Amino acid sequence: MAAFLYSTELLARRSLSVDTFEADFSRPSGFDFTAGQRIRLVHGALVRDYSLANAPDDEALTLCIRRVTTGRLSPLLSLVPVGTAFAFSGPHGYFVYRPSVRPAVFVATGTGIAPFAAMARSGVEGFSLLHGVRQAGECYYAALLRSRARRYIACLSRKAPSGTATFRGRVTDYLAAHLEPGPYDFYLCGRGDMVRDATWIVDERFAGSMVYSEIYY
Repeated sequence: MAAFLYSTELLARRSLSVDTFEADFSRPSGFDFTAGQRIRLVHGALVRDYSLANAPDDEALTLCIRRVTTGRLSPLLSLVPVGTAFAFSGPHGYFVYRPSVRPAVFVATGTGIAPFAAMARSGVEGFSLLHGVRQAGECYYAALLRSRARRYIACLSRKAPSGTATFRGRVTDYLAAHLEPGPYDFYLCGRGDMVRDATWIVDERFAGSMVYSEIYY
């Protein structure tokens, strides 16, 4: 196993939905990152990559975690007491915001919203954002993202409550039928099938666009 440079400990945990929570970790001296990057969290033989959801100048490191019963690390993270020690390496990845003349379109599914929360907290604004989740209660960071976005659209796979301003369907359905033609910078973060299908749609409908992606496993 590669050497891990930083030690940290769990500071707090907050529920976001039935199976998703935030976890705050202490920030080691000298650790810096760019919004959108991730860390590789380690506990014993358990290793898992997580995108950081906090701003680069925040005191704590915040992860948005979905508890998966068969997961490598999330069940433990949902149960261990505050103060539990971990290690991590990083920052990893190149999924960072790149200003350009093209409008930015952020597309996320589930906890793939985490790097976009970090970008919004770092001052990025004026983007369009599609967040694909099952129901309205899983629209993590909606208030933050609405405050920074030019357009925020929750794409729900289940029926929304009456009066809720949302789109019923997948993020790819919205891209295929509702996003205005033109060149964009697309930032895709979430399940591999979403990233694949969205990339196909971009190739077919949005000539001159750029695509940046991060797959969540």
